[in-house]
Amino acid sequence: MSNPKLIDERIYLLAVSKLPRKDDEFMRSRKMRGFSLIELMAVVLIIMVVASIAVMSLQPALKYSRVNNGYNITMATIRQARDYAIGQRQQYFVTFSNASVPNTITITQSGTGTVISTYQLPTDVTFAVVAGIPTAANKTPDGFGTGGTAIDFDQAITGGVKNVIYFMPDGTAQDLNGNVNNGVIYIARAGELYSSHAITVWGATGRLRGWRLFSTGGNAYWRQN
Repeated sequence: MSNPKLIDERIYLLAVSKLPRKDDEFMRSRKMRGFSLIELMAVVLIIMVVASIAVMSLQPALKYSRVNNGYNITMATIRQARDYAIGQRQQYFVTFSNASVPNTITITQSGTGTVISTYQLPTDVTFAVVAGIPTAANKTPDGFGTGGTAIDFDQAITGGVKNVIYFMPDGTAQDLNGNVNNGVIYIARAGELYSSHAITVWGATGRLRGWRLFSTGGNAYWRQN
């Protein structure tokens, strides 16, 4: 006959083996309760730090992109006025403003006085010369001017209007009095020397050239784009 006491012990041991252990209970309870508030705050803090670092590292690129955008707007507007003059066999003039509406470029049809287009530079970009750009005559873009005037057209013309270019049907650039209009315009962020860009216009052909300021050995110099 079987020993009842032995059977009872086996039943007890079997029952005990099916009971959950303390470490199992702890893991299940931890899974059920999720993350603590401190853990969530730590994750949020890490995300904020990473985002701040990313924004700071992108700032120089964003600043440069806005200056480059202002340069592109200026170049495209001058080209547009010249193309209008050639394509429609009429005079168009470009006006660069730093007065009532700062950093604005306007294309006007000369015969009718109709404003064709108006463009504005990005808010932190301006027509400006920044202290430190080359000022020697042979060091300025295409040798125009002395780097002292932001909008400097009608080169070598006494009493000429510095901020207006007239484009003729043959593509040449003149001033109001019919003089060949050579000149340069500077674009930059205030106080940032190496954000400086420039555009030159050769009046005899209407040719445009773009420039950017670089540094070598601590000396600033212009290089054509």
